[in-house]
Amino acid sequence: MSDQSRSGAAYWKANLRLVVICMVIWAVVSYGFGIILRPLLAGIPVGGTDLGFWFATQGSIVVFLLLIVFYSKRMNKLDREFGVHED
Repeated sequence: MSDQSRSGAAYWKANLRLVVICMVIWAVVSYGFGIILRPLLAGIPVGGTDLGFWFATQGSIVVFLLLIVFYSKRMNKLDREFGVHED
């Protein structure tokens, strides 16, 4: 196996690991906090409503947007590490 194909495999592996981490965080926040753990979070007030409802309506969207920013920055860093950046 050549160095370039090893580097490509390592780049792909790092990319997949980052995607899995982002998807797990998003699943925990949207399904875990918004649906499964909602009864446990019902007693915690946030902005006039309970925390479980907030995660179901707004929190999962806010976390999703933050994950997009995180993924973009982290991928730019990975691109520079593996020499495949565009700038």
